[in-house]
Amino acid sequence: MHVSAKKMAVSGLLLALTEVCIVAGGVLETNTLFLLAAASYFVGIIKREFGGRIAAAFYLAGVLLGMIIAPNKMYVLTYAAMGLYILVIEWVWEWLGRSVTQETASKYKMIFWLVKYLVFNVLYIPAVLLMQELLFGRQLEIRFLLIVILAGQVGLFLYDYAYGYVQAKIWNKLRGRLFD
Repeated sequence: MHVSAKKMAVSGLLLALTEVCIVAGGVLETNTLFLLAAASYFVGIIKREFGGRIAAAFYLAGVLLGMIIAPNKMYVLTYAAMGLYILVIEWVWEWLGRSVTQETASKYKMIFWLVKYLVFNVLYIPAVLLMQELLFGRQLEIRFLLIVILAGQVGLFLYDYAYGYVQAKIWNKLRGRLFD
């Protein structure tokens, strides 16, 4: 696989920022989810800029390097889930975009949102159900478990909205400086 020097340099810079965000999440405990979300957004940036293979390699490098250098491995697992979500939805967006027309746009938008929630829940619900002791320190009552699952759905909406904002507004401004 041939990778240009510019792709390698930008990917390396974003990988370094990814690792800084993962490690800083352990230091700045009040901003952990924000920093892990920011780290996972870099996976989507690489996917949109350089394609799926480089994004998959970037994602794997981020997880493996995080396991080596991050003191809190739980944050690396959280980054891994968030990054995987971004990688999958970017692939789905690209796949759906190949067949969308003006007449079918609303139908495909609905399908895209359903896939987003499906992918999220495939990652989130088993984690909440199987790792209650680790996440909460005890087994939760069913009503609290349902509240946690519903809160995750709201969290997904906020996470996804923020990701769209980062891609559309922030990254578009920064990419002009990196690629000119």
